[in-house]
Amino acid sequence: MKKWTMPLLATAFVGVLILSAYFIFTREGDLVTGETVRGYDEMTTVRAESQLREYFERVRKLHDSMQSQAMEGASGTEAEEAMSSGVEESTDASSDSKSADVSSTNNQVEGVDEADSVKLNEDFIYMISEQNVMIVDIRNPDALVNAGSIGFGGNRYPSNLFLTDDYLIVMNQNHMYEGVPIQPAAEGKVWMPYDGMTLASIYSLEDPTNPKLVREVGAEGYMGHARLTNNTIYFTSSLYNRVWALEENEDIELRPFQFDSEKSDEPTVLPYEEITILPDTLEGGYTLISAISLDDLSEAQLTTEGYLGSSEQFYMSQGSLYLTTTVYNAKANDSEDGDSLMDLRIWNPGVRDTDIFKFDFEGTDVSYIGTHRVEGHLLNQFSMDEYDNHFRVVTTEGDAWNEERPSENHLFILDDQMNRVGELTGLAKTERIYSARFMGDKAYMVTFKETDPLFVFDLSDPKDPRVLGELKIPGFSNYLHPVGENHLLGIGYETEMVTFPGTKEPSLVTAGMKLSLFDVTDLSNPIEQDVEIIGGPGTYSPVQYDHKALMIHQERGYYGFPVTIYEGAAGGNVKFKGDGAHIYSVTPEQGIQLKAALMNDLVPGQEYEEWNQMIHRLAYVEDTLYTLANRRVESYDFNSFAKKASLDF
Repeated sequence: MKKWTMPLLATAFVGVLILSAYFIFTREGDLVTGETVRGYDEMTTVRAESQLREYFERVRKLHDSMQSQAMEGASGTEAEEAMSSGVEESTDASSDSKSADVSSTNNQVEGVDEADSVKLNEDFIYMISEQNVMIVDIRNPDALVNAGSIGFGGNRYPSNLFLTDDYLIVMNQNHMYEGVPIQPAAEGKVWMPYDGMTLASIYSLEDPTNPKLVREVGAEGYMGHARLTNNTIYFTSSLYNRVWALEENEDIELRPFQFDSEKSDEPTVLPYEEITILPDTLEGGYTLISAISLDDLSEAQLTTEGYLGSSEQFYMSQGSLYLTTTVYNAKANDSEDGDSLMDLRIWNPGVRDTDIFKFDFEGTDVSYIGTHRVEGHLLNQFSMDEYDNHFRVVTTEGDAWNEERPSENHLFILDDQMNRVGELTGLAKTERIYSARFMGDKAYMVTFKETDPLFVFDLSDPKDPRVLGELKIPGFSNYLHPVGENHLLGIGYETEMVTFPGTKEPSLVTAGMKLSLFDVTDLSNPIEQDVEIIGGPGTYSPVQYDHKALMIHQERGYYGFPVTIYEGAAGGNVKFKGDGAHIYSVTPEQGIQLKAALMNDLVPGQEYEEWNQMIHRLAYVEDTLYTLANRRVESYDFNSFAKKASLDF
């Protein structure tokens, strides 16, 4: 495989970014001939190689004509900076059947389990530690036992788990690197080493300490999202633009690959009829949706559907799944001479819209329903929700710091066929969304620039959504979690105004981590009932960007999460004070109360966190609490919080 140097990678990145921005909003009629699938917009099913090759030839021609222009508009430094920046990704139910009081993943949708780095039952904890899945016997919490492990060597990296009564499912990535030879493919074609492979490795738990691999299924590309509902696994993967492979070899196989250990020892090419082209896209990359039932695993069929088009955010209910992709709005960036291409301001596009694609599923059968474009872009999966046959979404349009075109925020409601039936637009101008939460026919949204407005929405009439109340307070919440029917727990940051030396105007900076208990009993008058500030500037918790890091015990009213604490002056120097986990009691009656601070011992002279001992998850079984780090598990009495045992790997 041809070695890609950093300049070449930067060039490629610029090309992909320009293609993503330009092709999405450029429509040239029908892309290929073929069968059209019913939907809000047309989506074409590929039926033959000639149709797929025609699609990619159009992509390549546009790429060739635009790449030099793109590089003229971006310096080498800009390209390298773009290469170094990542793509931000980015509830209380589990598919596990448990008789004991056992914690589960903090899922967004009841009955839809989200893959996580830790899963457990009353007897064993299964957790990812680097390239291994560790098995901890917790039947005697006073004497934890390293009961076994599953090792993934070479290019295999486990990332998330599912756990049922019968199976442990390890979602993992098989990375392929240069030096792998070109392989033979279908119909005499050749294909380059695949773009990584997303795999679901399914292990029998007949012996829980020695899981046996019984089947492995996967799809080409880099792992996107995974869910388990009705004993069926659904996962997505994404492939980069196939035009690069076409430039390497004219006879390259343009279709993606799937893998099923029941069928073959090698990946097999996806049939043409399983590939469709999402509306309004000429990106050249794929999104793959795969599904397999666990009901009768020996007879179950893996289904994989390939869609030409990118995807970003993901939401799944018990009957539908939604994918989103960003649309860069060229018209909003038009210059006076109409040269919209050169005035894309691709490194800070500002105005972005979002296409939302809906798919219904029954078992492993996934069918496309339709798409709808909304103004603005989404923050994360909590920006979306499905309720009573309607889909609700909140977006931010524009740039909060753009004085000529300031940001504003919207709420849209779509029916089950993806037609817009209701909306609220132009909210909180000059601010952007920091968190959102839908709860039945109500919704809550936090925006921020200098203060934290908490908006309360009434969505009982989808055609006439209304703002019921608004609360402005210092700081902001990154995550909102329901506490009963009339309260919300907000997790985020406190903020302060600081005047730095040599300046006259104060600047807004983050201070300590902030917990807020909001009382929304009176929807028209939300109240910040209680506040807890943790540490000083620099203090953080993974729960602020990963909701699965939050442990909840509903009956006790306990909320726990990992935390790293720094102290110092806002806008000044900070000092590491320790890391561990905090457990709070959060109730409408007593507010927010710290129940335990389970901190790791500080080593003399320690100035920052020790990765292998940093707690990343908390879990419980009955009256025992567990903290989990990369190479350590500890148990505590869940009543007194006295330590019981510690196990190092």
